Amino acid sequence: MNHEYIGGFQVVLGVISAFWPVWLGMAIVMGVSFLYKRRLGLYGQLFNSGVGIAGVAICLFWLFAAIFASTIAPFDPIAQIPIMKDALVGAIEPESGKVYLFGGDKLARDVFSRMVYGSQIVLIIAPAATAFALMVGITLGLPAGYYGGRIDMVLSFLANLVLAFPVILLFYLLVTPGIMDTAIPYGLAGLFFLFPIIFFVTLFYTRFKHRPERLYPLLAATLLIGGWAYVGLVFDADPLGIVSIDPNQLNIFVAVVFASSPGVFRIVRGLVMDIKTRDYVAAAQTRGETPWYIMLWEILPNARGPLIVDACLRIGYTTILLGTLGYFGLGLAPESPDWGTAIKDASRLLRSFIHPALPPTIALMSFVLGLNLLADALREQSMKD
Repeated sequence: MNHEYIGGFQVVLGVISAFWPVWLGMAIVMGVSFLYKRRLGLYGQLFNSGVGIAGVAICLFWLFAAIFASTIAPFDPIAQIPIMKDALVGAIEPESGKVYLFGGDKLARDVFSRMVYGSQIVLIIAPAATAFALMVGITLGLPAGYYGGRIDMVLSFLANLVLAFPVILLFYLLVTPGIMDTAIPYGLAGLFFLFPIIFFVTLFYTRFKHRPERLYPLLAATLLIGGWAYVGLVFDADPLGIVSIDPNQLNIFVAVVFASSPGVFRIVRGLVMDIKTRDYVAAAQTRGETPWYIMLWEILPNARGPLIVDACLRIGYTTILLGTLGYFGLGLAPESPDWGTAIKDASRLLRSFIHPALPPTIALMSFVLGLNLLADALREQSMKD
C-alpha cells in the first residue's frame, strides 16, 4: 500500500508539538520548584544536583503525558485503520489527514498514540502497587523489628517463603487465566486493601487518642474513604462508579503487591532493629508511650529516607515487571496499549519492521532511568541529612 509521508524533521517537530501540554506542565512545576526549593524540604533539595533535576524532569514528563494522553494522542490507541497497516514513520492517514508520527503496527494502530496511552497504565499500576506494598511491608515490618521473638520469627519466615519463590514463576501462577478466574486474586485484594485502613486508623489513634476532637473526624474520614475505596476496588460495588479497577489490572496489582511486600518488610524490619536502640526511642519508652506510638511516630519518621529511595527504585522494578508480563501476554488484555504488550506485538515482525518496537522500548527505558536518577539523588540527600 502506497502512503504519503512527511519528512523526518517534520516528524520531530510533530512529536515535540504534540507534547505541548507536557512542556507547559513541566515548565510550571519545575519553575515553581526552583523558586521555592528551600521551602520544599527533601523534594526541594533535589534541585541542587543535576542528577536530581534530570530525574524529576523525566518523571514529570511521563506523569504529564499520562494526564494529558487524550490531548496528546491524535488517534484512539485501539482504533484500526486498515490502510495504515505497517505504515512507516511519518505516514499520513488519508481520510483525516493526521500523521502516524511513529508509523503503524501490524494491526494498523497508531504507535505514537499507543505509546502515550501506555504511560497511563504504567503510572496507575506501578506507583499504586508500590504504595500498597509499602503499607503492607511497613505494617508488618514495624512489629517484627520492634518486638522480635516469635512475632519476628513467624513474619520473617512467611516473607522469606515468598522471596524464595522465583518471581517470574510466581507471577505466572498468579496471573494465568486459570487463577484469574477464581476467587484467589479477589481474596488477596481484600486482604491487602485492609492494610492502608488499619495503618491510618492506628496512626491517628496513637497520636490523638487523648484529643477526641481531632481523633474522631480523622477516624471517620479514614473509615469512610477507605471503606468506599475498599468496596469499589474489591467488590466493584462503588455506587458512584468512581472507584473501580479492571479485573485484569486488579490481578496484576495484587500480584505485584504480593511479590513486593516481603522485600519492603525486610527493609523496614532491619531499619527498626537499628533505630529502636537510639536514645530518643528510650526516652519515649521512659515517658510511657505505647509500642505502636513509638513505632509509628518515633521510628518510622526516622526511617523515611531509605524507604523513599526504595520506593522510587521499586516503582522502576515494577515498571519493568509490568513490561515483562505484557511481553509474555499475561494479565492485561491483548489489545492493551501498555508498553510490554506493544513490545511483544512488535517483536514478532522485528526483522521486517523495527519502528513499532522502538517507541515503547525507549519509553519504558526512559521512565525507569528517571526513577533511578531520582532514587540516586534522594539517596545522596538522605545521606547528607
